[in-house]
Amino acid sequence: MRTVVVGGTGHIGTYLVPGLVRAGHEVVVLTRGTSTPYSSSGEWSQVELVQVDRAAEDAAGTFGQRVAGLNADVVVDLICFTEDSARQLAEALTGNIQHLLHCGTIWVHGPSASVPTREDTPRKPFGDYGVQKAAIETYLLDQARRHGLPVTLIHPGHISGPGWAPVNPAGHLDVAVFEKLAQGAELTLPNLGLETVQHVHAADVAGIFLAAIANRSVAVGESFHAVAEGALTLRGYAEAVAAHFGQEANLSYQPFEQWKATVDERSAQTTYDHIAHSPHCSMEKAARLLGFRPRYSALETTFEAIDWLVANEKVTWTRGAGAAAGPRPGADGTDRPVRRTP
Repeated sequence: MRTVVVGGTGHIGTYLVPGLVRAGHEVVVLTRGTSTPYSSSGEWSQVELVQVDRAAEDAAGTFGQRVAGLNADVVVDLICFTEDSARQLAEALTGNIQHLLHCGTIWVHGPSASVPTREDTPRKPFGDYGVQKAAIETYLLDQARRHGLPVTLIHPGHISGPGWAPVNPAGHLDVAVFEKLAQGAELTLPNLGLETVQHVHAADVAGIFLAAIANRSVAVGESFHAVAEGALTLRGYAEAVAAHFGQEANLSYQPFEQWKATVDERSAQTTYDHIAHSPHCSMEKAARLLGFRPRYSALETTFEAIDWLVANEKVTWTRGAGAAAGPRPGADGTDRPVRRTP
């Protein structure tokens, strides 16, 4: 099929686009042209890249028609963040496409209540991002019911993998947290470290998009989670990362209102967003309807990302300095972190 991927050079597209090519699709990627895939592969030579400023074209009201003019069988929208943007695209594609796939977020749920959270759990989103994504979902599924829009929504967790920093055990993005754990230094977590995060490898997010395309008849009109099986408590995550470096976790705890004064304002807000949601979502529906199960566990996902940070000198430590024993050497005698089986 002829497949258009909107925003295809980011985290998900790095794995999705080559997967589409291998599956025999003729692929067109719409991109601002400001980024390249996180890893290269030969399949990209078969991809048509079209430079587009979506924000500007949304504002001009031309983006939907631009995409419709590409005469795609399938459109995968990875970078839609407002209901108006979704509406423009959906109106232009209704009656002109076999399958529209939208990338949402598990934050459409709001805080976890009964876990693991299923896709049919009533929505109680908060924060602009979650509220906007929930509004998009409501609109698109309504269009599916009322007007036959062949849409599927995929809701990822905390997308991770080699090439960028994952959400850390303190709930924000500062890689210094990983350095503390690598050195055996004290790390203070908010509250009792029992709130949860739920990562997912970008390759698994791509995998569920591919599974939904391959199983269109059961995917249309549905929403699916894209997460690793099981959530991690901040405390359990910190202990696993420390062990990954051959260390014992040295953890302390503070109530969030006190803890937030120990980090910058942006990190405090990021942590609050994560612990206030404390997601733990189910993957049962994707397994049952699409035959899809994530390849990576949450810890395998974050370890792969951390190993990339170390290899690219984004995370550093001094052996023995500020640590009980320093990181355990790898098999070749170097100071590489040790891969632990989750």
